[in-house]
Amino acid sequence: MKKLFYFFAVSILLASCVSKKNQAIKQNILTLKDSYCKAPFKYNYSNRIPSYNSDSILAANQELRGMFSDQSILILNALDNLDEVHKIVDLKKDSSIASQVKVLQLKGKINSKITIALTELDAVAAEFDCEGERVAQIGNYVDNLNDSKNNKLILLSIVTGAAASIAGGIIKDGGWSNAVDISGGVLGAGFGLATLNPKGKKVEFIHQRNLLRDIWREKLESPNFPPFIWYMYTEKKFSNKEQHSIISSMRERWLHYQFDDIKADADQSVIFSDGGFYRADDLHNRAAMLNQMQSATRTINQNINYLLLDLDKLIL
Repeated sequence: MKKLFYFFAVSILLASCVSKKNQAIKQNILTLKDSYCKAPFKYNYSNRIPSYNSDSILAANQELRGMFSDQSILILNALDNLDEVHKIVDLKKDSSIASQVKVLQLKGKINSKITIALTELDAVAAEFDCEGERVAQIGNYVDNLNDSKNNKLILLSIVTGAAASIAGGIIKDGGWSNAVDISGGVLGAGFGLATLNPKGKKVEFIHQRNLLRDIWREKLESPNFPPFIWYMYTEKKFSNKEQHSIISSMRERWLHYQFDDIKADADQSVIFSDGGFYRADDLHNRAAMLNQMQSATRTINQNINYLLLDLDKLIL
């Protein structure tokens, strides 16, 4: 009997430790619920998106196509700098000091717009990065919750089996002893099967500023993205094959890999809503999607880098 008492005392102590760990995890989840990734100041960007009539823009600037790539011309148009470039081309025909000074002044205006575009890219990429990290942290906490739950069930299964074994040894009556053994085995098996729950626990996660929603819908319905960034996301000329835009290709990959090509599930997913109850898999999917958009945003820097190289060739 004394052995049985010690056994239950140790079991209660272990269960208490698991409970305290769960409380700490839940407190951390509450801390991560509030987004620390939003900019402290909300800037009201212009609602005007640059023209998508790329063929007409390129045709109207045919003389620049020998000096700039098509993508560079479209970026200059999006930044409203084509007039400055045309003036530079004309001024380069005059080698006077006055013309050279004007060229540098015009280049300064272009560089100013490019600098703003680069900072916008950095800001959007940084928010994607921050949100991805925040969601990944919550996903890890939910994983820990699920692991903790499974550990507790395994512990209960062991305790039940051991208690039944000890009780069976103490009880002298054969019928009662067998009944205790059978009951303990059934309970232990039940706790063991409970660990096979494939979905696990859920956690509430709210994100009214949802960076992924506009991407999924392919419509700029929020102030989350500057017009220039959205233009770069949605103009087909800036994708590798120029057949689908950056976010259109991204959307297809999400539909295939995250939602098994079931569009109805994707449209109703908590990932593209204002938030709700997430399971661990949903959190990990959201983190992966945010990280993919961060990478896609940073690749736009390559296009601007090529523009700067083309511009330097023109000036020099």
